[in-house]
Amino acid sequence: MSYGEPTRGNQKWTIGPQEAAPFFRQALDAGINFFDTANVYSAGSSEEITGRTLLSMAPRDELVIATKVNGRMNPGANGQGLSRKAILAEIDNSLTRLGTDYVDLYQIHRWDYDTPIEETLEALHDVVQAGKARYLGASSMYAWQFAQALYTADLNGWTRFVSMQNYYNLLYREEEWEMLPLCVDQGVGLIPWSPLARGRLTRPWNEQTHRTETDEFGRSLYTDEDRPVVDAVLNVAKQRGVSPAQVALAWVLSKPMVNSPIVGATKTEHLDDAVAALNVRLDDAEIALLESNYRPHGVLGFR
Repeated sequence: MSYGEPTRGNQKWTIGPQEAAPFFRQALDAGINFFDTANVYSAGSSEEITGRTLLSMAPRDELVIATKVNGRMNPGANGQGLSRKAILAEIDNSLTRLGTDYVDLYQIHRWDYDTPIEETLEALHDVVQAGKARYLGASSMYAWQFAQALYTADLNGWTRFVSMQNYYNLLYREEEWEMLPLCVDQGVGLIPWSPLARGRLTRPWNEQTHRTETDEFGRSLYTDEDRPVVDAVLNVAKQRGVSPAQVALAWVLSKPMVNSPIVGATKTEHLDDAVAALNVRLDDAEIALLESNYRPHGVLGFR
């Protein structure tokens, strides 16, 4: 989501292809091979930049490319959603923009309340059978919805979801109630988005960035009640002599059910912190301190 033409879509804080290229190089040099995007990010521009840049730097077989489907891509009646018509059209559009024959992980971006899950799952299965996607994943939804999708796929012999990309970080832990245990029980990998809470866990509470000033969706996710959690992250980071980002990512990585948090990078240090966080092992006292000021939230991230 960090990369896209700022003139396309509604994410004005993104960076274009020339600025983005060094981050892909830095990631590859660090051993990172998994890259996640979506058709709706910057109206398709993110997929274009991701595919063109990666394929100029590494062999396709060494890359794991993930994208998503559901968001509105055109104003027509079939311009969004998870109907068979939309899925079969959008996978081809995504592959064209990415410049590849297949994606490694094709994810439903959100639940589609207007389409029967059976129609969605059969269409996704056909995408896999056609060789256009290697695996299927899902993103933020209620646990009961994900359970329904998993058992419906099993009942019909369709391709099963292997991953869940949900909203999970120190400021939002409601997924611990149902979604995380469900994924553990079902052997589904977890690749949470926004592990740094859109950067709120990396800096003092009142410090602003260009993104916080222009990110309307992000404003809906946090309140002043979250500030004590951020303060705790800053305190642990100071005591450790590491950046707050490393502490916040280390907390996510301390959860054994998490496979790989999805991180965004618009500055060199963002990737440096993500890699360095792998070597930060929080002790029980630090984890308890980081979690002690959490306040329950209503459902966020997909409603």
